[in-house]
Amino acid sequence: MTRAPAFARCAVLVLSILAGLSILVRAETGIIPVYHIDVDGPISPAVDDYISSAIESAHEHDAAALVITLDTPGGLLNSTKAIVKSFLAAPLPVLVYVSPGGAGATSAGVFITMAAHVAAMAPGTTIGAAHPVSGGGETIEGDMRQKVENFAVSFVESIAQRRGRNVEWAEKAVRESVSIAETEAASKRVVDFIARDIADLLRQAGGREVEIGGAKRKLDFSHSMKADGQPLVVELPMTLRQRVLRLVTDPNIAYLLMMAGLLGLYFEFSNPGTVFPGVAGAICLLLALLAGQVLPINSTGILLVLLGMAFLVAELFLPSFGVLGIGGIIALTLGSLFLYTPESELQVDRSLILTTVALFSSIVLAAVFLLWKDRRVRARTGSEGMVGEIGVAVTAVHESGKVKVHGELWNATSRAPIAADKRVRVEAVRGLTLDVSEETQWKA
Repeated sequence: MTRAPAFARCAVLVLSILAGLSILVRAETGIIPVYHIDVDGPISPAVDDYISSAIESAHEHDAAALVITLDTPGGLLNSTKAIVKSFLAAPLPVLVYVSPGGAGATSAGVFITMAAHVAAMAPGTTIGAAHPVSGGGETIEGDMRQKVENFAVSFVESIAQRRGRNVEWAEKAVRESVSIAETEAASKRVVDFIARDIADLLRQAGGREVEIGGAKRKLDFSHSMKADGQPLVVELPMTLRQRVLRLVTDPNIAYLLMMAGLLGLYFEFSNPGTVFPGVAGAICLLLALLAGQVLPINSTGILLVLLGMAFLVAELFLPSFGVLGIGGIIALTLGSLFLYTPESELQVDRSLILTTVALFSSIVLAAVFLLWKDRRVRARTGSEGMVGEIGVAVTAVHESGKVKVHGELWNATSRAPIAADKRVRVEAVRGLTLDVSEETQWKA
């Protein structure tokens, strides 16, 4: 009874000592940490959540700034807009650093880089090619192209004007997909300067005047440097929730999860009691629904997919001989093609759709073939299985009598008299009475 309170007192004592040491070190050194996150990959709702939570955490812990190392091929425009809004409303300096060498701030990366309070690039990096494209990399056609392009131009121009960067180049990056290296980007005021590493980034950023919360603030990172000249950097990795969200919000992964879920339920319906396909399918469907909450899903597309699966399941129970199955495949294909809204720039990879449709088509064809083959085979059990069987008359049979079939004694009737010990053939089954005829030739 005394161990728990003693343990609690020890834990409180240890935590108090650690907290006191932390305060003491902070007071003695005067070092103010710089928070850092690494964005490597497409811009998605998970990255938006990661950046916004990092800004909030850095502000809560009185960090000198938030440094974002960026290397992205682009991503969702809606997520990019949310990130830019977070930058413009940030209560502390946000520094975007396109790094390491070989990295690029492409498409959505242009908007994010130019929206930062301080934008820098490492040697050997590039920025540009911000023309809007679909999720599969294809050019958007028709009126939607002009609509999205004009919005992107006005958006990037407003960012460049707000941060005092090259508005003319920003427009070309969207309309003409121009891309430039770090040296040209710095000379054209697309970014502020070139930095070798984070320490060099902070040294060059020091003394610059930026706008934070509607007021001008002069940056000073001298209190973030340790005795060896390197900054005190606190890394903020993605949480498990953000990692899972990042995975499932990939358009192709979300589509695969939905198809895997529907396929699992299909197997469960076709083989009731197997359990595992149903459980796995339900989990996959729930993860797909999670993705659907943040991805712009086209309601018509999802309804076509569900209708297709309903037809495929109905094929198992209704004698349509493939009509429902073919209709299901067509609905599934069309739904996959139009799963995401046109303005979202997202689409499922065509090769993935072909593979999925081919898989479901194979399953349906196999089910139809087995059903057709099963219906061609004469019944071997039950009352239907008795028809055509050979037996022996135990007594004379006419209006009534007894016959033995499969070693069992049955009541029997016959249109023509049959003598005892004659072979008989079962013509029909009426309850517990057989209609028989005399079998003149033995058939095995």
